[in-house]
Amino acid sequence: MHALSTVVHNHILAGQLYPADHRNSQAPLLVALHGGLYTGRYFNVPGSAAGSFAEIANRNGFDLITIDRPGYGDSTLLDEEENTFARQAELLDGAIENLVSSRNESAGVVLVGHSIGGMIGLEIAARQPGWNLIGISVTGMGARIPAHGAAEELGALPLSGVVDVPISEREKLWYGPEGSYTAAAVEAARHSYAPAPMVELTAAPTWAAARLAVVARAVDVPVHHALAEFDALWDSSADARDLFLSSFSDNLWIESEIVPGVGHCLDHHLSGAALHLRQLAFALECASSSYSIGSDGQISVSAL
Repeated sequence: MHALSTVVHNHILAGQLYPADHRNSQAPLLVALHGGLYTGRYFNVPGSAAGSFAEIANRNGFDLITIDRPGYGDSTLLDEEENTFARQAELLDGAIENLVSSRNESAGVVLVGHSIGGMIGLEIAARQPGWNLIGISVTGMGARIPAHGAAEELGALPLSGVVDVPISEREKLWYGPEGSYTAAAVEAARHSYAPAPMVELTAAPTWAAARLAVVARAVDVPVHHALAEFDALWDSSADARDLFLSSFSDNLWIESEIVPGVGHCLDHHLSGAALHLRQLAFALECASSSYSIGSDGQISVSAL
């Protein structure tokens, strides 16, 4: 693991590089964006003996960069009036461009975003960045927040500035039923906890209603999407999943699933490793295949 840092519009964006054990030249670079109340170390929490997302990716030939979003870790905190998901996307777009410019990424870049990181990842994809984005995997977010649910309650706290949430309250939101995760994973995850800018916790419950349709229509790369069956923050019904899918162009290649038996932090459950392998398979497919749209509107996928 190596520390990284870059400057975009006078803002520091910091992160970590997790290099592959043996780099697969056909594997795209993975760039991961964490959710609220975590740092980028979220992706280095092992949910089982199979290891963390970072470890599984590295064993399978992928380099991974995790970036601490603005206000987390060593990344510059934005002023509240500036701290929108669209502004974070603009800065992170520039940060990724800076970080990949010195690398030979002939296989492209796949974004991985969890929760708020998934929302901002889609905002980045909608910008159609100048660097070679070839796909995006988003988890722990969707199209609909349950009315009067935990996400709205969290966003409605009468707080401002950078806030913390007690561990006991956090962990009511993160996990699925007993037996779907281990005590060791819960303890390991605590090392990735961080305070959060309150403004983004307030914005998160309204993002899908306000922005998803506009953002999704501008995304032009393949999308992998996973919702947790027992997500405490998002509606993970089949109807809500269909609403998410309908937000995108009919011609876009999208893979979507509702992951059974897990909570909001899908990665930190016993079945997280299986999800990670599906994400890596998706990334390899993005790098090794091209897809085109026929006159009948049907998607055709072919190997490069």
